[in-house]
Amino acid sequence: MLDLENILQQGLCESEAGWNMGSFGAIAEFHHVGEEAPPQPNAPLCQVTARGGVRIERLEGVRPVAYETLSPRAHRWSQAVSLCLPEAEAMMHRRDVLTELGPDTAALREEDRTAVLFDMGLAQPQVDFCIRTADENLMRVLRENAGRSLMEQGNPAMGRILAAHPHRVALTKIGRVEVYQMIGGPDTGGKSPEGPHTHVLPKLLRAGRTHSANTPIPDGWVPCAGFHPESPVFDRMGQDKDFSRAAFDAFQTLLRAWGPEDYLSAKRACWAALEDNREPDSMSEPASRTGRAGLRNGLRQWRRLHGGGALIDRWSVAFDASTIVDEVDEENPGH
Repeated sequence: MLDLENILQQGLCESEAGWNMGSFGAIAEFHHVGEEAPPQPNAPLCQVTARGGVRIERLEGVRPVAYETLSPRAHRWSQAVSLCLPEAEAMMHRRDVLTELGPDTAALREEDRTAVLFDMGLAQPQVDFCIRTADENLMRVLRENAGRSLMEQGNPAMGRILAAHPHRVALTKIGRVEVYQMIGGPDTGGKSPEGPHTHVLPKLLRAGRTHSANTPIPDGWVPCAGFHPESPVFDRMGQDKDFSRAAFDAFQTLLRAWGPEDYLSAKRACWAALEDNREPDSMSEPASRTGRAGLRNGLRQWRRLHGGGALIDRWSVAFDASTIVDEVDEENPGH
């Protein structure tokens, strides 16, 4: 049996790993950037840099779910481990208006513990998505508009937040992610900065979901944090890289232990057929979304592991010739 705490601690010391906490449409991400020194062992299950940080505070009752998702790029796939709690245990406050919470005494850095937290009021099930500031001018505007929705037409608070770039803090029952960098927008050329950053996407928020439909979370469970081990096919900036067999094999160990069986069985079946030189008509497309993803990613991975050829080309034409839009992750459409 795999030791979850040990795996997460190792992941926190890997510069290519990434972390997130949030919901479907509001997410805070943490990872290192190229010029930073390699991460060193920190307090248990915690990493902090000048750009942001992450702390895992609870593992009791946590269920890890490992999975691979489809990419619209036919030579890629994504991978992650969601740390889940039962639905009733995962729920946060679901405030739907801007709310002052007081000093953030549990901040990752001592110098931030007198700054004031404000829940943005996004009403998300498993995360209190907050901003934190010691800026008196910003606090004045936030306090004047406390009790109102940030999405309310004519509310000046959101504009002031976007201009002031306060820290963002995502709080869940498992821990927190903090982001100190600027908010992606006009001041950053319309792009999120490299390294820790946040996304608040009103269109996705309106769906009222805890996670993407393409994330195979078991019924009754809610993802409260995400761990993204090093990808074997793209780097931390999302650029293609030479295939890393070591990164691939490391994640397959997690997937075999914590992955969905219909995904694993579909991948095993297509690999067995390819090993036996069978044609694609020897296999039926799986009925489930997760199984279809397992088949398609299995073909992509076979090509990376064994190279191309006429047989794998025929399988790809039969089962992976085009991207099915609703089976690509809405939150990471370019990956």
